[in-house]
Amino acid sequence: MTRKVTIRDLAEAAGVSVTTVSQILNGKGERFSLDTRRRVHQLQEEMGYVPDFNARNLIMKSAQTIGVLVPNLGNPFFSMFIRGVQETSRERHFIPLIFGANHDEELEGYYLQELIKRAVDGLIIASASITGEAIDNILKKNGIPYLLIDQNGGPSLDRIHVDDEQGGQLAANHLLYLGHRKLAVVMPDKPTQNLVIRLNGFKEKLAASGVDLPDEAIIHSPMTKLGGYQATDAVLNQHPTAVFAINDETALGLIRGLHEKGLNVPNDISVLGYDDIDLDEYVVPKLSSIHQPMVTMGQQATEMLINRIQDQHQAAQSLALPVTLRQRESTSPIKKV
Repeated sequence: MTRKVTIRDLAEAAGVSVTTVSQILNGKGERFSLDTRRRVHQLQEEMGYVPDFNARNLIMKSAQTIGVLVPNLGNPFFSMFIRGVQETSRERHFIPLIFGANHDEELEGYYLQELIKRAVDGLIIASASITGEAIDNILKKNGIPYLLIDQNGGPSLDRIHVDDEQGGQLAANHLLYLGHRKLAVVMPDKPTQNLVIRLNGFKEKLAASGVDLPDEAIIHSPMTKLGGYQATDAVLNQHPTAVFAINDETALGLIRGLHEKGLNVPNDISVLGYDDIDLDEYVVPKLSSIHQPMVTMGQQATEMLINRIQDQHQAAQSLALPVTLRQRESTSPIKKV
């Protein structure tokens, strides 16, 4: 069995002490000659030495890791968010440990406990099922810095704000501009706070234009492609000329359902999504959507959390991110009868 190369092996090969090697590899070797530093780094590469992470943790008193908890790893919205987390984590020399809780509170609690056992330095929680009790009993009691994204648990000290009210207003403005007045919305029956704000922005803009959105025109279905597909009949029962799906996954499933019913999007009915996931450019028709900067959100959430980890006494950090309309092919002016 091959033996792992140790720091002692590297020190002996370089003809220096273990302390010298440790300081050079940890970026604290300025007091040593350039020749010594080069020799240590060259031998590290030649010998394939990888530092013992557990030993490093004891010295640095930090695991240099963050936990990331999202509701659904398969959702492209969270895939793009995670991409941003990974990019900034690497730049800041942290490792993200990423888990999908699948909207399961018990599983979520398990992951939180295990991440704390593994001494993560902080947590980004984008799961809607996180409870105030979990925050108080698990995170605050253990002094774990955390950042909450897109859920009901109340604001964390540091906050990224995406203007969902403006997003709902943009959606309404777009459909009104195209001449639509008979509208439907597809959203979950237990919406998170950001979705409620999104819907309220949509309804307020409609009301300001004299357009009513009755309760029965709000179709409740899960925020998934299957949920959108299953909502097809309920949507058609409202006889809308346009539908606002609360996220793109829902919109894509609905378009499939409408197609199977023999309807053409957007000639027979327009469909507008929300999030602007990368799939929107590759479906037929291309999906019109309200763009959220998901990669930027992941980058900035990670930046804020690491800043908090490194200085827990700093002032609260806050960032507002804009939303914009991306008009494509799934929405068009209402047909004149």
